[in-house]
Amino acid sequence: MDPIIELLARELGQPQAHVANVAALIDEGNTIPFIARYRKELHGSMDDQLLRALADRLQYLRGLAQRREEVKAAVESQGKLTEELSAAIDSAATLAEVEDLYRPYKQKRRTRAMIAREKGLEPLAQLAFTRGPAVDLSLAAPDYIDPEKGVETAEDALQGASDIIAEWISDDAEVRRELRELFRRRGMLVSRAAEKDPEDSVYRLYYDFKCPVGRAQGHQVLAINRGEREGVLKAGVELDSETAHVALRRLAVPGRACMEFVRAAADDACDRLLYPSLEREIRSDLTDRANEGAIRNFSLNLKPLLMQPPVRGKVTMGLDPGYRMGCKVAVVDGTGRVLDTAVVYPTHGPRQREECIARLSALVRKHQVVHLAIGNGTASRETEQMAVELIRRLGGGVSYMVVSEAGASVYSASKLAAEEFPQFDVNLRSAVSIARRLQDPLAELVKIDPKAIGVGQYQHDMPQARLGEALDGVVEDCVNAVGVDANTASPSLLQRVAGLNGTTAKNIVKYREENGPFTARKQLLKVPKLGPKAFEQCAGFLRVPESAGILDNTGVHPESYAAAEKLLSACGLTLEDVKRGGLGELKELGEDRLEELARTCGVGAPTLRDIVQELLKPGRDPRDELPAPILRTDVMEMKDLKPGMELQGTVRNVIDFGVFVDVGVHQDGLVHISRLPRRVKHPSELLRVGDVITVWVAEVDEKKKRLGLTMERP
Repeated sequence: MDPIIELLARELGQPQAHVANVAALIDEGNTIPFIARYRKELHGSMDDQLLRALADRLQYLRGLAQRREEVKAAVESQGKLTEELSAAIDSAATLAEVEDLYRPYKQKRRTRAMIAREKGLEPLAQLAFTRGPAVDLSLAAPDYIDPEKGVETAEDALQGASDIIAEWISDDAEVRRELRELFRRRGMLVSRAAEKDPEDSVYRLYYDFKCPVGRAQGHQVLAINRGEREGVLKAGVELDSETAHVALRRLAVPGRACMEFVRAAADDACDRLLYPSLEREIRSDLTDRANEGAIRNFSLNLKPLLMQPPVRGKVTMGLDPGYRMGCKVAVVDGTGRVLDTAVVYPTHGPRQREECIARLSALVRKHQVVHLAIGNGTASRETEQMAVELIRRLGGGVSYMVVSEAGASVYSASKLAAEEFPQFDVNLRSAVSIARRLQDPLAELVKIDPKAIGVGQYQHDMPQARLGEALDGVVEDCVNAVGVDANTASPSLLQRVAGLNGTTAKNIVKYREENGPFTARKQLLKVPKLGPKAFEQCAGFLRVPESAGILDNTGVHPESYAAAEKLLSACGLTLEDVKRGGLGELKELGEDRLEELARTCGVGAPTLRDIVQELLKPGRDPRDELPAPILRTDVMEMKDLKPGMELQGTVRNVIDFGVFVDVGVHQDGLVHISRLPRRVKHPSELLRVGDVITVWVAEVDEKKKRLGLTMERP
């Protein structure tokens, strides 16, 4: 068995055969959504998150193996590769360990030790560094005086020898490993204000901060890093100097011929070479861990945001609030088609506010508007108050919801928006996007770079390529979990389907424009550049409601159509029964009967289980099973809130130290992690974006616009 597969199986707690199968499927060019959904028998029904973790770790371990071979080849080319070194490189578990072993053989910039070697002082260093009886260096050093080489005195010779020994110690992989572990166990992450008398700022918690390296939280690390970049903080990792020196002497000095001399060289190695290097490394490790944690948190928040239940089929008015440029208005029908647009000025004075209400009332009556979607940006509060007055004057029948407009401005100014709405200016495109976000969050948000959606922390500080890769994976998983209508989906949505890309997505749209709607899944094979492999990957996730075959509008993959028909036949049912919904017998299938039918149909039990679910609810949308979003008809302000007041709210963001909750007062309130109903390591263990929860007001600070909430009943 491949050692990488063995290691992955141990780390993930999965059978080696399943891990090997996933690796083979990935190597064959299969996508994660396809593997997760349609190859369950091969991987034991791992979910998409675990499969992505496996794929990431597989890539790292393969890169590690490749780097090991590169390092061994580089050392071998110098004629210095020994069996012991080769074995040490092969057993190195991380890239850092490999680089430590390669360090003595790596081409370096010109160092003090290198200059000393050029002066012929390495034999003197070896004399002092060997194990054995003491040597009188004061007698040996004069033999190395050579003015032509720049060694004027015996002291110069001893200094050069000390520099060489210091570099030997610094390059020793075991020494670096031990000292690195000491930094991790006993080092302190510290930060201080850069100025003597700093002004109050968001970094005030870090003006005099100290925390053990092993206990530093990701949000603390990222805040300190940003404060340091902005020149507000000075930060570093501190380790007691004497502790580090004692540890290094214990590792490098015992048994050396000239113990005092080598001890001094070890102290120099610690202060000049090892400490700065390891401090940078530890901070880099802390940052990497914080980044990965933040990216993971961002991904956790993004998924439920994308999977918010749609409010479909209703005429919706999108309001993009603003002061100077007014409030942009767009009315869209139940399918998202734009019916009307306007610009009103509710914040410019009483007369303009009345004109605004009158004009919007006319639009509501004309188009039978049912819902208002209000962006949560500038002037949102005033627009919300105006909307409540509008609903009151209309006599009800209309509700509203404040939706996040994060990324709307990015989308409205994009090439994609210009292609979709060439007749509208940038501002009106935002209003259309806000209306559609209420109707179908997933279909609209896929048009926006996930990094611009804003449901994480410090997203602009993350390694953008890694963040983009992780978030794209989340979007892909969500799109494929829901399924996509091949006849109505936009190119932005289609290109997120497994197996498709920007080109094939546009080709699908072009094909249906030229040939009419698709009438069968297999018709997708006629789309230019959509070959058999791409069809295999995407077919199960694309729905064709117009097809005469009901299976084309389900998540059943074409490769399993025969199995689905055998299942129905074995239960005395037909595809017509699927259309009518009369499949009571399928609901009653026990596990034993399911196993028996799986053998009859020639598929695995997990696949047959999925087929049953699809046949029971053809064209089902998993988002419909989630709690519906809160639609409001009235408005509250911060001044209306009192400590102890009970409120219903929607979770808007989940971060390391708590959750932000929209309770209908424009300013999201914070439930600190200490105020959750039970103790957790991270709030994501209890809550996710979109959850509707009950909270109580803990404190209100109108001046600073801060609202503290609790989930513990007063």
